[in-house]
Amino acid sequence: MEIAVVSFETVYHRDAETNRRLHRILQLLQDQDHEIDVYCARFWEGDLPTFERDGITYHGLAPDLESQGKFLAKLPTELARTNADVVHLSADPAKQVLAARSGTTLARVPTVLEWYGAGGVPNDWWSRRAAKWADRIVTPSELVGTWVRELGADGDDVDVVPNPIDVARIRSVDPGDPVDVVYARDLDEDANLESLFLALAELRDRDWSATVIGDGPERDAYERLASDLRIDDRVTFAGDCSLEDRIATYRGARVFVQTAEHCVFPTEMLWALTAGCVGIVEYHTDSSAHELVEGWDRGFRTTSAEELADAIVDAGQLEQRDFDDRFADYDEATVRDRYLTIYRSVQESAGLF
Repeated sequence: MEIAVVSFETVYHRDAETNRRLHRILQLLQDQDHEIDVYCARFWEGDLPTFERDGITYHGLAPDLESQGKFLAKLPTELARTNADVVHLSADPAKQVLAARSGTTLARVPTVLEWYGAGGVPNDWWSRRAAKWADRIVTPSELVGTWVRELGADGDDVDVVPNPIDVARIRSVDPGDPVDVVYARDLDEDANLESLFLALAELRDRDWSATVIGDGPERDAYERLASDLRIDDRVTFAGDCSLEDRIATYRGARVFVQTAEHCVFPTEMLWALTAGCVGIVEYHTDSSAHELVEGWDRGFRTTSAEELADAIVDAGQLEQRDFDDRFADYDEATVRDRYLTIYRSVQESAGLF
């Protein structure tokens, strides 16, 4: 299958969550020998109009990220002459979705809009128009799907496709040292690690250990908070760790706690749950993490530090595991096949398949 991808910014411009998601999906498709052409701003040296990397061809329609206007002006013409079977568009920025419309209409090629929503979903004119235009919209969670429907998207046109993980890789890593509670995230203003620390402080009279994986601007503040709460002797700040080291920690841990206030898809939590951890989520309106544990007997949803402390105690009574096949459908191959099914569906609806 030939797939044209529109994404003004790529992971090679900025290593952001939205860009990583799209890049991983494209890698999975390319691994199956699908032909991928990405229309973007140039990220390579020199004036060459195209650049191939890891089997994917990038078309630089603008010299840099400061030239969005030039990119938007060239995009319709480029897409009008594409031979792609489907055009996969990023919703960030929404202006590129509207710029692509005339080109894809002339080329008679169906469109799939990737709306990841890591920075939220703005309710502006461009976003509302984009939500009503694409043939199908893909979001990482029901939370983002709801945001997009609120913009006016037809609910039947919205598909939830989660971030993928490599399930086999989890089995290939030996469990690490036992730990009762693990937390993993960038330690920024949305981390909300204080909720976990307040819960752990409630359990001072019990025997427990905790590991915090990740680094960021709030790390010093959280280390001071652990000291102020007199739990710093039982909390290990591991900093940034490789994926293999994180998997080993999860396979040796009993509980993974997610308290972040904003999360469109809890990828790190998914790794941990598949590695056998019990999942505890503090509910927040701008987080989809609770979606992973709803209706699951090894998952807890809490709304306060007191409930979180009780959930940690209850989770300690559950069976220790180092793998859980409940999450096999989140494997990379399955997620890739879901995209291919969506592509073929929009082709069929357009009478092209």
